[in-house]
Amino acid sequence: MRKNNIFFTLFNEEMNKVLAAAEAFVDLVRNYENVNDKIANMKILETECDMQAHKIFKTLNKSRITIFDREDIFAITRGIDDIVDSLEEVSNRFGVFHVTEIRPDALKMAEIGLLAVKSLRTVFLHLPEIRKPKTLMDQIIEVNRIENEGDIIYRKALENLFRDEKDPIEVIKWKHIYEQIEASIDSCENVANLVEGVIMKHV
Repeated sequence: MRKNNIFFTLFNEEMNKVLAAAEAFVDLVRNYENVNDKIANMKILETECDMQAHKIFKTLNKSRITIFDREDIFAITRGIDDIVDSLEEVSNRFGVFHVTEIRPDALKMAEIGLLAVKSLRTVFLHLPEIRKPKTLMDQIIEVNRIENEGDIIYRKALENLFRDEKDPIEVIKWKHIYEQIEASIDSCENVANLVEGVIMKHV
């Protein structure tokens, strides 16, 4: 475990980049100005996360012994990357769809997503405690709780959209946007569940 703690470090580096992207996304949604610059910055942050994922894969390929199963390291890394991919996709669509004003439900979802990322980051801070995982498991449960709260907000956002919006083009736009934000929150839960699976192998 001591010889391979490089993966703990690499995971935390990746989660720090995800947190930066989630914070940037909330800023974009909350302060919808200088939009093109903020969208471009989201692409930069997404690229940085991709590069970190490749760094982990490169280290994995060179390592004869790993902290846990190689396929788990690969799946967790890809899962983390999926979070930022979804956020960057939403940001890009703001430009493609010529969104001029952010709906309140989108901000609520973005803020819940940021909470999920923060909780998931805490999971990885405690990952070295995998053989004594009480705190780790508590934090995984918290990620799941936040994702459930996100589901409720997402469903309410869709309800509001289909009830109040009369323009079918706007319905299509915002349905896609809500789905992508929801996908980023779901990805947080997916990673937490992957970590839980690893814990089950080591306790």
